Amino acid sequence: MELDSPSNYSGFAYRMVIAGHYHESDTYSIVRPNGMSDWLITYTLGGEGYFEADGCEQRVMAGDVTLLKPGTPHRYGTPKGKSWHFVWTHFTGGFMDTSLLPLDALTIRQIEQQAVRERIYHAFLRLLSDSREQGAYWHELCLGALREVLMLLAKQQTSGIDPRIEETLYLLAQRMQENVRVEELARSVGLSASRLSHLFKENTGESIVEALNRMRIKQAALLLAHTNRNATEAAHDVGFQNYNHFTRQFRKFTGLTPSEFSKSVRSKE
Repeated sequence: MELDSPSNYSGFAYRMVIAGHYHESDTYSIVRPNGMSDWLITYTLGGEGYFEADGCEQRVMAGDVTLLKPGTPHRYGTPKGKSWHFVWTHFTGGFMDTSLLPLDALTIRQIEQQAVRERIYHAFLRLLSDSREQGAYWHELCLGALREVLMLLAKQQTSGIDPRIEETLYLLAQRMQENVRVEELARSVGLSASRLSHLFKENTGESIVEALNRMRIKQAALLLAHTNRNATEAAHDVGFQNYNHFTRQFRKFTGLTPSEFSKSVRSKE
């Protein structure tokens, strides 16, 4: 990702997305006693930074997303003896759903899930690329990437699920076609297999195997309803090696056999 040279952005919005990628020493400092007319979002990739608003200074580390509200007097920069590697975007709130924007003057969210960190990172990559290229629909593409970041933050805030279980659900969805082992999942999220199994049941109300089968059956139902895949093909596509097992699980989650489900879908067409 290409680095940008620090600018002297005035804090007054130009009704467009402005983005950058910085890696700054401890001489970097921005002070805006009157705040800005737009929003600022940053995502820390490495090192350490600080933000001060309402007389309170807070540090940010790798994986932290920060949002500064328009009109908030603030300062931010790199602490003494540190370096700060981050990406940033200024945007006008009118382009976003208000439900995605926080009410607080300064919001700092730690992203614990590696999968979510990667999605946010890649969203910023797209945002930076489109804002630099400024090709056709560049502004709309930037807003789409930014909206993805804000929705991921909102999802994390409202899910109420342990981040390690969120990570496990993501891994299950990614590996749906594979022979998933609980021990491997547990290592991926930094837990023992028994602890993961207990925490998963506590957070979701079902076992890891039940959750995986539910995902598989939901996907198989979509394939049967909206593609020309037959039941045997759909079973293989979603990771079932045994067709009889697939049929039992399909009936458990839908109340119908795959053939009954297919007939009911066709009858509604």
